[in-house]
Amino acid sequence: MQQSVCYRHPGEVTGIVCQRCHRPICPRCMVAGSVGFQCPECVVLGRRQTRQADLPYGGSRSAMPALTSQVLIGINAVVWLAIILTGGANSFLFQTLAIRAQAFCATDRYILAVDSQAQCTAVGATWFDGVSSGSWWQVLTNAFTHLDVLHIAFNMAALFMLGPQLERVLGRTRFLALYLVSALTGSAMVMWFSSPYIITMGASGAIFGMMGAVLLIAWKHQGDVRSILMWLGINVVITFVGSSYISWQGHLGGLLGGLAVTAVLVWLPREQRRWQWPLVAAVAALAIADIVVRALMLAPGTPVS
Repeated sequence: MQQSVCYRHPGEVTGIVCQRCHRPICPRCMVAGSVGFQCPECVVLGRRQTRQADLPYGGSRSAMPALTSQVLIGINAVVWLAIILTGGANSFLFQTLAIRAQAFCATDRYILAVDSQAQCTAVGATWFDGVSSGSWWQVLTNAFTHLDVLHIAFNMAALFMLGPQLERVLGRTRFLALYLVSALTGSAMVMWFSSPYIITMGASGAIFGMMGAVLLIAWKHQGDVRSILMWLGINVVITFVGSSYISWQGHLGGLLGGLAVTAVLVWLPREQRRWQWPLVAAVAALAIADIVVRALMLAPGTPVS
């Protein structure tokens, strides 16, 4: 065996070389690998590369990829049960969490031209809060709010099927960002294109965002997207056929948001991944800006455009 000196300790004669870089290493520098020995530098480099390549688009692999979806399903179920137990559509919780673009004052038969809760209460009517009157939390809480059992059952079934698949590919943090930003873009579309007095709720915007994500990822990997397109198409048809009671605005907004976030996550080259989070934040910021502008337009005392 050819004798060399250790590249880190020139006084040490050795016949062992690193399996990765093939430089000679002495016993003090040998780190046992799956096959042979490696030098300390290659061990550190290997660990760093393993972490970076853990998932195809960055992030850490989830030990339990279904956990996030299970937690989201649990939150939705608890909120739904609380709403049902406190009066359903008449529940204060439902009226507080579901999204309404503009607040209004109403009796059993009429909407009154009243601009404040105090004035509304003074005339014996009921005040219904909205985003434009300060209920800003509704832009996200509506995505965890359901009333009809079939509505929550369908949304949670879709989340149960799609969520773990996406978390396996994107990692927990990126999947959660996709879900929440899709819900936010759905709310932005509701703010602009729904009747300002109509109440809207449900996780459907986030679900449509997940559908868009699955479609883009399958397309990027040259998978068979026909079944995904068929499923998405069926849901689009159902949305528009039932537009009198289904929010096409929330569905379309969520789909567009999901496509935008997924495009940022999966199409940026590896060396440009430092821009993933700034660009995802930009999508969220654009949705928030749209919501703020519309809320200011609908603020009490401002004529509805």
